[in-house]
Amino acid sequence: MDTQNLRTFLTLANVKNFTQTASLLYIAQSTVTNRIAELEKEVGKQLFIRNKKNISLTREGILFQDYAKRIVDLEEMSIREMHSQAFSRASLRLGTTNTIYECYLAPVLTQMMKENTDYAVNVTISHSVTLLQMLQDGLLDLTFTYQPLLRSGFCCRKLRTDELLLVTSRKHIHYQKGIHKEELAELNYLFCNFALQDVGQFIRELFPPFYQFPFEIDNSTKLISYLLEGIGCSFLPSGLVKPYLEEKSLIAIPLLNFEAPRINSYQCWPEGRDAAFYL
Repeated sequence: MDTQNLRTFLTLANVKNFTQTASLLYIAQSTVTNRIAELEKEVGKQLFIRNKKNISLTREGILFQDYAKRIVDLEEMSIREMHSQAFSRASLRLGTTNTIYECYLAPVLTQMMKENTDYAVNVTISHSVTLLQMLQDGLLDLTFTYQPLLRSGFCCRKLRTDELLLVTSRKHIHYQKGIHKEELAELNYLFCNFALQDVGQFIRELFPPFYQFPFEIDNSTKLISYLLEGIGCSFLPSGLVKPYLEEKSLIAIPLLNFEAPRINSYQCWPEGRDAAFYL
């Protein structure tokens, strides 16, 4: 499978415009069209839905997108590994969720880079499922995720356990005495679509079926700025909000007749390598 065609497919899937894709790849628009046609012929499926106004991925295109990215990443990684042998620095490819990076990994890496310059560190920030797949594909050496990897050939250990706290701005002093479960639907709740074990499901089940949240985002760290502005409340990991609770810019709302689950994070790596050697 021609990786040029795959790169063209991934770019078009991202920008959803043939002209922009051609411009980004420095090729003619007809070349983009031909490459996509060749790829669709090779896989035997239509990958894009085209009309006069826009372009979008078909169901098959959505499924193929992840595989295409992994093939391109593997090619780039193999080339990088072969060339890296000429240099003294050892490659260290880390994968982490954004929350774990902000709460734990960033200061560790900062200290590591100050003390040890023997590594060429590459950090990928993504969701747990994607990171674990990249680890299994050999694209990462070590991952920090909210899901364990229980598979032969890999090691997995618990990194830490965080409380899940319902937090809001200190301006909302009427919440200091706590809240009952049945009162949650009345809140201006900012929803983060956690891919953290059963946490996302726990939060959704606190609200009525098909409840429409006033705001949704898939990155918990991005909620902090809204909360500090006095907008709504949200369940967030204690490690993320600890500095704001200590400075009292945010407060934790006591849960009166229900409990929130704890959040486990994990460190995963291939067997035969010592994770402690890395960090």
